[in-house]
Amino acid sequence: MNVLNLVASITERSLVRYTPSGVPVLQLQLSHSGEVMEAGKSRQVEFEIQALALGDTALSLDRSALGETFHFSGFMAKKTRNSKNLQFHISGFGLPKTE
Repeated sequence: MNVLNLVASITERSLVRYTPSGVPVLQLQLSHSGEVMEAGKSRQVEFEIQALALGDTALSLDRSALGETFHFSGFMAKKTRNSKNLQFHISGFGLPKTE
């Protein structure tokens, strides 16, 4: 199963473009910083990841402020058919849960 859930901030965003069939497309750069448990020890994790949103999700994220943090869900796929690089495809997002 290819599912990714991530709490991250929007650090960069392209202009919305449209596919030939009229579907909105938005490229984003997301930044995550947090702490996870690994082998019984706490580990600080920081990274940036390229992301892509389509349709209504793209239009909603285009209205969001840079630096805003969301809980993103989606999947990983190759950036292009022949690429070895992966890209996060966002299928949904919302405000992160507070504990």
